[in-house]
Amino acid sequence: MLTANIQAGSSTRRYSDYVTRSWSHALPAGRKRTSLDAIAQMAREHDIVGLQEADPGSLRSGFTNQTHYLAERAGFNYWSHQPNRRMGGVASSANGLLSKLEPVEVQDHALPGRIGGRGVLLAKFGEGSQGLAVAVAHLSLGTNSRMSQLAFIADLLADHPNAVLMGDFNCLAERPEMQVLYQKTTLQPPGCVVPTFPSWRPDRAIDHILLSDGLQQRSAEAVPAAFSDHLALAMSIDVPSSALR
Repeated sequence: MLTANIQAGSSTRRYSDYVTRSWSHALPAGRKRTSLDAIAQMAREHDIVGLQEADPGSLRSGFTNQTHYLAERAGFNYWSHQPNRRMGGVASSANGLLSKLEPVEVQDHALPGRIGGRGVLLAKFGEGSQGLAVAVAHLSLGTNSRMSQLAFIADLLADHPNAVLMGDFNCLAERPEMQVLYQKTTLQPPGCVVPTFPSWRPDRAIDHILLSDGLQQRSAEAVPAAFSDHLALAMSIDVPSSALR
């Protein structure tokens, strides 16, 4: 599995780029297509990929649905996206899911928060209560909003014994607001700390792939997501065959 905040294909290599390259977050310029091709090359090695900050087809991406583009370039038969933020009519952002396995259901949920525009994408694989549930989310920067969002997600995943929650959490896994996940679901804190932000000198583990206690992690590593300000997080896991039937 892989989770990646792709920053809509923009390039950020240092903190000053947030100012000097701010135009790239609104205009269809720069190396976005080159970045997407590099991300597709990385993504094709995985079975399920969660995306954050994928542009669903606004001006800044040249009206390209980036989730669809990555699915085609990386050879994924199944994809879904959840547009959740529009910025001034020229840019938009979405969660995305790429999968080589066919989901039986995909749900789109808006997340609570002081400022709207956050969501969680939930894909279900396999039939019945033991089926694998994979959620992709991008949480808020503010602690109070994150707290309500994590409580919502905990309720959403409470009845799924085989669950994965991945995405950009904007917080460390041991933060107090994360405890609701560990208390109300079978999700566990990560077995190892993998810093993912900022990509040029990662010292904060804020991108996570959380697993239920019945799913076994084999390995986890951070890998470049082209020129994004986040590194992607790749994880190899064992899933019971009963969860995919």
